[in-house]
Amino acid sequence: MLHPSKGLINPVSINVELDAGFPLAKLDSPYHKTSNEKQDGNRYLIKLADGETPANRDFELVWKPEIGSAPKAAVFTETKQDKTYALVMVMPPEANNDAALRPMTREVIYVMDTSGSMSGTSIEQARAALAMGLTRLTPQDRFNVIQFNSNTSQLYPQAVPVNARTLQEAKQYVSYLQAQGGTEMADALKVALNDSDNPKLLRQVIFMTDGSVGNEDELFTIIRNKLGDSRLFTVGIGSAPNSFFMTKAAEFGHGTFTYIGKIEEVGEKMEALFQKLENPVLTHINVILPGAVEGEMWPKRVPDLYAGEPVMLSAALNSTQGEIIVSGNMGAGKWQSTVSLATNKIESGVGVLWAHKKIGALMDGARDNPDKAKSAVIKVALDHHLVSKYTSLVAVDVTPARPTDATLKTSAASTNLPEGWNHEAVFGQLPKTATAAELNLLVGLMLMLLAAGFAFRAKRGANSVL
Repeated sequence: MLHPSKGLINPVSINVELDAGFPLAKLDSPYHKTSNEKQDGNRYLIKLADGETPANRDFELVWKPEIGSAPKAAVFTETKQDKTYALVMVMPPEANNDAALRPMTREVIYVMDTSGSMSGTSIEQARAALAMGLTRLTPQDRFNVIQFNSNTSQLYPQAVPVNARTLQEAKQYVSYLQAQGGTEMADALKVALNDSDNPKLLRQVIFMTDGSVGNEDELFTIIRNKLGDSRLFTVGIGSAPNSFFMTKAAEFGHGTFTYIGKIEEVGEKMEALFQKLENPVLTHINVILPGAVEGEMWPKRVPDLYAGEPVMLSAALNSTQGEIIVSGNMGAGKWQSTVSLATNKIESGVGVLWAHKKIGALMDGARDNPDKAKSAVIKVALDHHLVSKYTSLVAVDVTPARPTDATLKTSAASTNLPEGWNHEAVFGQLPKTATAAELNLLVGLMLMLLAAGFAFRAKRGANSVL
């Protein structure tokens, strides 16, 4: 890395075309000065204010939509190879909008792994997370606590209302939970996911485990068959949870996965999760797409819309006419938005987003028919020029860079020192401290030479004796 006295090299220029689909309340680059030019509609052109900047730090662009008192929907489309792809984005209203965020009746089921693999800090993290969850419940909620190891047991036969007595019983129950036995997760999933369907009730299952299981396919089947109207949120506990299982379990359960690796993270990460679960904006979302190709919308079941978190849908269409209707339950009432495809934004890359979702869905079903899934993945990946498990993209540059008989020379490319670094502190030859470092090095060298001299003389003396 060059010394700052040599000047700055590797200048870069940045141009960003941004179309969020909504008017923006905030557009900012925290690390660089930019000039932001608003163009037609909600499109912005963002450039560096100085034209160029040295490549010595990351560029970050932050934007926030201007959202009103109700959710909003926007649609982007792209026509590619005689097929139209649509990206539907639903944004929640402002988090402080009391009308949109009226409390919903929730049934919260806490499921805790108490198997032997959870012993030590893992069980401590799980108890702390569960205790926090109990304190966040309101009198409007219902709840239950389930634990599993070699067996599955419940605090109550079914979910009960939240009151002083039930909360005290639950806290005491949690404080006595110990890690022991095997990991029999199947029965716990069957009990927690009761295949219920009640549009007036928001049922959230929070599953805390280290994911130490080997029967993943069986568990995925249970989730698909027993989920009903529940939402499954997985929480990974410990230093090495089965992240694949818990990520996919949450995906199949239309929830999210949260990982807690150390006890100090319990408060922050569980606070963020509970804050989200307590603020559902739109539930039981339904999307009607005109001319949608059957089975080609991802995800197939639309997740709930939570404050501060948009919902994104990708779909393949055989028509660009008509209207997209997005509806759902907002609090105790209904909400619906209609977006005309005639006024949608035409953007490149929408088809690629759809293809990524399609490949993910095909891979999830690969266990049932791997050969069929493989051929389908290859077709989608090649059509959209994507890397997948079965495809890769290789670029070969055949342009001669040097004569074939010339010797190849390599050298390190000069780069700028990262912003905020001190060259002397990083690359200095000697420490810049108050110690006598130079004198100590000189004395050490002299002692090494003196020792070598003594060794040489001793060797000569031994040879003379012989």
